[in-house]
Amino acid sequence: MKYENLLDETGGFGRFQICIVILINLPGIITPWHFLLNNFIAAIPSHRCNFLAKENDSIFGNLTEDQKTVLHIPVELSGSVSSCKMFSEPQFALLNNISSEAENASSAITDCQYGWTYDTSKFSSTIATEWDLVCDKKGLNQATATFFFIGVMLGAVAFGYLSDKFGRKTMLLVSYILSFIFGLASAFSVSYVMFAILRFLTGMSFVGISIISIVLCIEWVDIKHRTLVGVFGSMAWTTGCVLLALIAYLIRDWRWLLLAVTFPLLIACVIWCWIPESGRWYLVNGKVNEAHKCLTKCTQVNKGKNFRFVKLEEKSKNYTYWDLVRTPKLRRISACTGIVWFGVAFTYYGLSLNISGLGVSIYMTQFIYGAIEVPSKCFVYLILDKIGRRRCQAWTLIFTAACIAINMFIPTGKNFSTILGKFFSEASFSIVYLYTTELFPTVIRQNGMGFTSFMARLGVAVAPLVILLEDVWRLLPPIIFSSIAVLSALVAFLLPETQNIRLPETIEDVEQTR
Repeated sequence: MKYENLLDETGGFGRFQICIVILINLPGIITPWHFLLNNFIAAIPSHRCNFLAKENDSIFGNLTEDQKTVLHIPVELSGSVSSCKMFSEPQFALLNNISSEAENASSAITDCQYGWTYDTSKFSSTIATEWDLVCDKKGLNQATATFFFIGVMLGAVAFGYLSDKFGRKTMLLVSYILSFIFGLASAFSVSYVMFAILRFLTGMSFVGISIISIVLCIEWVDIKHRTLVGVFGSMAWTTGCVLLALIAYLIRDWRWLLLAVTFPLLIACVIWCWIPESGRWYLVNGKVNEAHKCLTKCTQVNKGKNFRFVKLEEKSKNYTYWDLVRTPKLRRISACTGIVWFGVAFTYYGLSLNISGLGVSIYMTQFIYGAIEVPSKCFVYLILDKIGRRRCQAWTLIFTAACIAINMFIPTGKNFSTILGKFFSEASFSIVYLYTTELFPTVIRQNGMGFTSFMARLGVAVAPLVILLEDVWRLLPPIIFSSIAVLSALVAFLLPETQNIRLPETIEDVEQTR
């Protein structure tokens, strides 16, 4: 007897499953708050060199602020005041418009000697203003996102293995608690190094929430409701993206913003008490009594008939990541899904972490990027069961690449293809979570999710650094993002279809039926 048959006898998809899906996905709203937080806490406001430290009131006291700026700060070719350069000595010739002497002013230009002055109209404080991560240190500022996602990458491996070994529910609580501790500590960082380390640990902890939640949901539902549950679960991320724009708009100080997006994890810990363990995990690990209790509870809540409990397979051995590549078909699935996840995450965060190109404020851009995900997920729900997982996965990646490529030739502020690219990029991300969960068997499903999430976060960790290449050539980042998206789409065509197929329980199920 297969697990789906047991679910049918407990009442199928009923109130029990609905409650589980809601309870598991409510804390998922918090996840994008930390994953996209770098857009706001690491924002670089307008700035110029600080020259006040060298002023003499007897000389400069009667000058306006604009006149002082002319004396001390050179002007770029674009006509804007330089953000990273200053004159070593006041250039009175510029104030008096003496052109012959003004031409020699460039020889007196130097790097900022006394720190920077920042525009606080948009942000009262960010890590960039806290530790002067601008100009030559701009890379360190962007690197904080990379540190976070390297943590996510390593955490995916750890939580993937531990969730298959110790259970989905247990490791979900561990993820909640550690995320709260490290997120809270990050807000009290006293140095850049301390902040970078704590953000790395926060990323390591947070990934457990996303990869465990989707598996726990899918393992409790039947075949015909997997698409609905997968898309509904991704709506939690979308809700979080929209709310992040509002929270960041209301809280402009990076420390308070970190606290605001971390404290809701306490509510998640309370919600956890009502979340059951996966019945599938109990059964494949030989915990028959625990599985019987879960399924009996499910039957009572769903008001289903009394089911005839049959032990499925014998007690499972201790599976590891080696089992992902030990057999031929799983080896191919693992390799292909790893590449697809890398491409999906790489392009998604390449768009999501670059929110200054729509010609509106970053708060409005974040809201637009979040709001566009709603029709994207509705689109996925409508087509996923009609044309299949594989083709949906591949074509959404191809359309994402096309939008990124088109955007290269459209002026900033008019690039609505960026929004359309975000639409298809989010669609591909929604599909890949569900698709991957269906590809791997129960005994190593979290190992599979851990590996693919590792590959995804590797792509995410690289994305902020690729964005920095626009300083070398403006078109280089979009060329790289679109190329990787196309490559991932081609690989997606090599994966087996999972539409209307039972979730595999063992490795043998995969090798024999696919």
